[in-house]
Amino acid sequence: MTLQQLRFIVAIDDHRHFGKAAEACGLTQSTLSLMVKKLEEELDVRIFDRDAHPVAPTEVGRKVIDRAKVVLYNVEQIAEMTLSEKEQLSGPLKIALISTVSPVLVPGLFKHIGERHPAISLQTEEMLTATVKDKLRKAEVDMGILAGPVRDADLLEIPLYHERFLAYVSPDNPAYAQESIRTEALFRQPVWIIRDGLRQIDPAEFRNGENTYERFFEGGRVGILIQVVNDNGGLTIIPETHSDLIMYSQQKCLRPIVDPVPGRTISLVVRSDYIHEAKLNAVVDGIKRIIPGALLDNVIRKGPLVL
Repeated sequence: MTLQQLRFIVAIDDHRHFGKAAEACGLTQSTLSLMVKKLEEELDVRIFDRDAHPVAPTEVGRKVIDRAKVVLYNVEQIAEMTLSEKEQLSGPLKIALISTVSPVLVPGLFKHIGERHPAISLQTEEMLTATVKDKLRKAEVDMGILAGPVRDADLLEIPLYHERFLAYVSPDNPAYAQESIRTEALFRQPVWIIRDGLRQIDPAEFRNGENTYERFFEGGRVGILIQVVNDNGGLTIIPETHSDLIMYSQQKCLRPIVDPVPGRTISLVVRSDYIHEAKLNAVVDGIKRIIPGALLDNVIRKGPLVL
């Protein structure tokens, strides 16, 4: 038994004619008759007296049709309830972010949500990428913001913006005199990172494929890396969006990395069954106001998102 079959018998009852009911349902009369016959066989009853003119329900058919109308009404109520949930802009909203995204987005998100959607109770927390995904799957957080691609069939990924990685170079480092740094030259010397503790990555370790740009920022604060370079020399790598967060005097230590230009895509991630469309767009609208337009992905630059 399907909802379609219930809609078909209600349509026949309304029109009292198989041909007119079929036309209203967008079917051929033979297809409609076959679907109703299958339902009658499944229930082991005759729903319609086909010998009557116009066609009429049998006594038991009348009861089936009346019950079908109640079922279809309840289905419509569920759809309306879901629509209400989609449009709701109130209640709690938990967002998990990786640490290198949090200082860029969190202050502006609280300002945007607080001013435009005060009925939403925003809560944010920094987590490792694996923890963000796990809490999304368990529905312990509503949204995650992390570096993509996510590659998880249970999660829906919406690219937000793409940013380059920049080198932050100590004035004592020979690379400071260069306008840009080639990727090949960058990893001829140790680079400060925070992963499994603060340390310098050996050039040979990178060349062996044990490290990637995406793994540099799994669990640390960019500000700590900058301070380490300031105090100990050398260089580190920071996301482009952090360039506006550091002091003006420190910005002169930034150098673009070229040939190739490394970067990452930051994505908003939700469960595949997430329905709060209005809240999703409230967050995306806030991010549009925080991130420079040139970095925004076309997915969110075009307008509202539809789940």
